[in-house]
Amino acid sequence: MEYGPCPECNQEYDGWWCNPCNSKHLQNDFNYWTSGNDKIDKFIQDAQLNAKKFFKVIEWIPYDRFKDVKQIGRGGFGTIHYARWIDGFIFNWDIENQQWKRQRNWQEMEIHLNTIGFGSIHFYGITQDPETNSYMMVLEYANDGNLREYLKINWKKKLQSPYNLSYRLMSIHKLNIVHQDFHPGNILSSNFKNGPIDISDFGLSKLIGANPNNPEKKNIVGVLPYIAPEVLSGEEYTKAADVYSFGIIFYKIVTGFPPYSDIPHDKDLAMKICNGLRPKIPFHTPKLITRMIMRCWDARVTHRPTSRELYDELGKYYDDYNDYLEGKNKDSEIVIQIKKAEEFSANQESTNTTTTTTPTPLNYQTHPQAIYTSRLLNFSKLPKPKNEENFEKELEELTKSTSALSIGDSRIVDLDMSNF
Repeated sequence: MEYGPCPECNQEYDGWWCNPCNSKHLQNDFNYWTSGNDKIDKFIQDAQLNAKKFFKVIEWIPYDRFKDVKQIGRGGFGTIHYARWIDGFIFNWDIENQQWKRQRNWQEMEIHLNTIGFGSIHFYGITQDPETNSYMMVLEYANDGNLREYLKINWKKKLQSPYNLSYRLMSIHKLNIVHQDFHPGNILSSNFKNGPIDISDFGLSKLIGANPNNPEKKNIVGVLPYIAPEVLSGEEYTKAADVYSFGIIFYKIVTGFPPYSDIPHDKDLAMKICNGLRPKIPFHTPKLITRMIMRCWDARVTHRPTSRELYDELGKYYDDYNDYLEGKNKDSEIVIQIKKAEEFSANQESTNTTTTTTPTPLNYQTHPQAIYTSRLLNFSKLPKPKNEENFEKELEELTKSTSALSIGDSRIVDLDMSNF
């Protein structure tokens, strides 16, 4: 919709939301609702008064405005419910009838505000369970669930999902926020095949530099395989730690395997991660992708890429592969490497039999002590993080290999991947 004058105040606005007018309408209702908690009331009121767009408005939503409430999941620190919101979210102001226009939709219950519009799932408001008196936060429902449930994807999606995810992470980091619990269970989508993906669950997130004297800041909470080794050994959580988690997530997207699924997620694993253990990347994975993943989980924190660098590099790969799918740019580095990976996978599938013992993303076995929900993980006396003995050499060889490709003609460069 084109910008123009607001019908109420005649000031320019975006055609949907006039902050001066709508904040007054919202403020007029302050005396007609309460959460029963002064801090929550103020949080909601401040958000309403400062909302510059309709999707930044949050509300106090009485529990009786939901139907068909049912529990659909449980994380390490709470439960997730599915419900039908009778009223729907505020869309804009109906001047003629002097009331809010609302968009009715199916919704879900959960979390956070500060990153609305910057890559998090849409947050609509807060309610309270009358039986438990627990406050619950109302989020957009993600039809396709979380990333753990979406395994068999093609290479276009294997590039698109991390590319979109890197944008979400970059946007969060621009706000100087670190997520601190970044794993596939907190990556949601209404349609993993064709739709956008969103980051959820900011319950452990923090603003960098906030509460420096907080005695609880050293508590380590999360999913062990996705936690950076420096965090496990007691160092402060940083943006680089989110990037480490991104690397493990990217590994899972590319391979379909959860990291360390065949062993217990205990102190012994934490010790091994600090000593350089990382998931094994299949040798036929494109070198460019292998290099990016390895850089993300480098024990040397300053050697990891930033979320912006991930976004820029993945954007190039995604664009090049899209061009190839449209019949253009068949000789780009990433296209040649992906074609080799696809040929390998096709040959492997054609030679597999029903008696094969080789695990695939659809038949792997998970150890009963492999835990993929967030939990408290305070392991004492872990060593200072380091890379495995050959890690840096392998990464250097990959870097030289990919640098040579970018300088030379990719059509005549030997792309034999047998040594990786």
